[in-house]
Amino acid sequence: MQGRVLIIAGSDSGGGAGIQADIKACAAMDAYSGTAITALTAQDTLGVHGVHPVPLDFIRHQIRLSLRDIGADAIKTGMLGDAATIDAVCDALAEDGQGIPLVADPVMVAKGGSNLLAPDAVATLKRRLVPAAALLTPNIPEAEVISGMRITGLEEMRAAAAAMLAMGVPAVLLKGGHLEGNRLLDLLATRDGSEVFESARIHSRHTHGTGCTLASSIAAGLAQGMALRDAVLRGRAYVQAALRTAPGLGQGHGPLNHGVTVDPARIEALTHGADAALA
Repeated sequence: MQGRVLIIAGSDSGGGAGIQADIKACAAMDAYSGTAITALTAQDTLGVHGVHPVPLDFIRHQIRLSLRDIGADAIKTGMLGDAATIDAVCDALAEDGQGIPLVADPVMVAKGGSNLLAPDAVATLKRRLVPAAALLTPNIPEAEVISGMRITGLEEMRAAAAAMLAMGVPAVLLKGGHLEGNRLLDLLATRDGSEVFESARIHSRHTHGTGCTLASSIAAGLAQGMALRDAVLRGRAYVQAALRTAPGLGQGHGPLNHGVTVDPARIEALTHGADAALA
């Protein structure tokens, strides 16, 4: 196991997104994950049915203890919920997380359509979280809100990414999954230029947690010392494999196969070897 990731996000009781997906993705990348939970959600594959925010002092306490004891080589944020939580997280990271690369997934809306970020918190997100991040990973709707631009194609993705770079973040991975077409386009933009990653669209309703999973797998790569582009490529390949092998759970937007990198045959061999050693 290599690389430590501190994940600051909400809990998904259904296990497909949020902290649960983040932990699974880091484990699949062979990285260690610590957590600071920002909210408890009651949800399933059909939607979010309740949200219980965690007190701000307790969020800060979780971050402080994790960073001062085990430490982190990368930090990933997901659902922050409101302006006060964004401020609390940014204050805690300014105190104990200086110099640690932050992958910020600006979670705004759940797959089922429920709002996960208060509308009046967008200005705080742009002012505090975006410039603090090493990488911002918005989808199309999130990028439209942050940039204030309508996005219907690749050129508008480029313009929106440039607008977000101008807010102080050095890199943006703008995910194009909400656009029409059988080809999926993701844009990685930095201050040195941009690159488009293209792949075949995987048609499936089991897409819950794709954004959380991608951001956390990239954070794991950064924690392991990978270059940004390499971490993005590995993260995209992992999510695609997890989508293709999704277990088909639930009646709505089901979870991915986060354990796609695990080889049961190898585990069985290791187990039998251990039994033989003990005999």
